[in-house]
This record gives sequence, C-alpha cells and structure tokens, in this order.
Amino acid sequence: MKTFKTMTLTAVALAVAAFAVGCATGPTAAERDHDAVAVIRGAFRDEGIAKVDRLQQDAANDACSKALGQELPAAVAKAVEEAELKAVKPPGDGQYLGDWKLGEAIAQSGRGLTFTDDAKTVNGGNCYNCHQISPQEISFGTIGPSLYQYGKLRGVTDPASEASRPIVAYTWTKLWNARAYNACSQMPRFGHMGILDEAQIRHVMALLLDPKSPVNR
Repeated sequence: MKTFKTMTLTAVALAVAAFAVGCATGPTAAERDHDAVAVIRGAFRDEGIAKVDRLQQDAANDACSKALGQELPAAVAKAVEEAELKAVKPPGDGQYLGDWKLGEAIAQSGRGLTFTDDAKTVNGGNCYNCHQISPQEISFGTIGPSLYQYGKLRGVTDPASEASRPIVAYTWTKLWNARAYNACSQMPRFGHMGILDEAQIRHVMALLLDPKSPVNR
C-alpha cells in the first residue's frame, strides 16, 4: 500500500509533467505577439484627434519592433531604407528653402497631434526636444546631435549654389523621412507622416541652411 507521502510525491510529479507538456504545446511567438497587441489596443480609446489607428504599424515600424532593440539584418535594413527613400516627395515647385524665422518658431513649438489639441492646431516640429538648435538655448534634448552651425559646418554659404545641392537634398530627405537613411531612426518622419506640411519643412530647411539663420552664426 502506498503511503501518503508516496502518493503526494506522485501527484506532484504528474503535475510537473503535465505543466511541461502544456509548456511544450503553448502559444507560438506569433500568437503571443497577437495577444499582446490585443491587450495594448484594448488599453486605448479614440480621444479627440488622437485615434487608436495610430497603433497600426507600417512595414518599417513593424520591422524595427520585431528587432527588439537589436540592429536589423543588413538585407532588411536596406529594404526598409529603399522603400522609405522612394516615398520621399521633393518640393512641388523646386524651392527647398523658406523663411528661417518661421522655421525657428516651428522648431521651438511642441504643439499638435495630442488628444487635447484641436484638429486646426498648427503642428510644431518639437526639434529642441532632441537637438540643440542655437547657443542661446539652455535646455534641449540630446537624443539627436546638435544642429548648431549645421549649414556652416557643411560649407553651405549659398544654399542655391550647385555645390550645396547634395546637402540641401540630403537635409530635405532627412526631414521628410529620416528612415530613408536609417531604417530604425527615432526621428519623426515629418513629411511622410504629415506632421509638417511642405511649407513648414521649407522653413525648417532655411533655419538649418540659411547663412543668416542663428543656427549658422
């Protein structure tokens, strides 16, 4: 006759075996991801202009999310960058620079896109949150590099000159869609996502490249 102790140990062993079998046949990684997304979506609701559809990832975001903070495989990163580069729209009239004074106001503004903002609120670039823009600033983010003397350091004395064309084109692309150059860039895709319109991007371009701008003095 089995003792109580023996029966107890047998029950524990059976429970452990059942648990192991359950783990072996548990949900796949894809199923866990699906369940996690469902939980996240369930924790949000539409509020003002902020809609739950913002949680829907495009191909670039999906690839970077799946990388879990690691570098993307070279082939995947190249595919993302090529696709994002193709989506960049140059200025319709060929004019890349606007008014640096308006650009400075856009760069210093963090307004827009939140649930408390009206749909008519003019979005800002919030650039100072990640970059130093001018030496007068005493508080700025450091996620991105300093933009002080951006154009001057790159030799842009006349943004309209042939010599400046590569830097002008690069800067426009970077502002429009930073992922064209860095697949998992944390920089907002200002033009691609409609955060800033074409005119606003021109003004920020002037802030960065106009020799008269405080950025380049």
